[in-house]
Amino acid sequence: MKAKITNINPEGLIKSPAFSQAVITEGNGKTIYVGGQNAIDVKGNLVGKGNIGLQSEQVMRNVQTALTTAGATFSDVVKMNIYLVQGQSAKEAFAASQPFMKQCPQPPVITAVFVAALGNPDYLVEVEAIAFKAAE
Repeated sequence: MKAKITNINPEGLIKSPAFSQAVITEGNGKTIYVGGQNAIDVKGNLVGKGNIGLQSEQVMRNVQTALTTAGATFSDVVKMNIYLVQGQSAKEAFAASQPFMKQCPQPPVITAVFVAALGNPDYLVEVEAIAFKAAE
């Protein structure tokens, strides 16, 4: 069976250009799990202390690096979990991530939650991703 990703937005549920309601993956391929990424650069430095937009950009660059290393791209992402520290602007965080998300032909399933804190008090956002890459 050829690998296939099907995004589902059934009648009776809201339709959004930002996310899908469900995703089905089928066939030969590999599933890539990207652990929670924070705004840490390759040298171990925090990018954008106190700035949710700059941190969101760095987080998405880190997700992209992990995907690329696994042979995938944002177009293969089927699920994202986004954790924002309470009091941060979700709108600003999502706006900063849009250049990366525009690579998705269909938006993935997304869960976004506000949390009291992340692993470091300077982290404002963390993102996990799951991708499905069809076998070559």
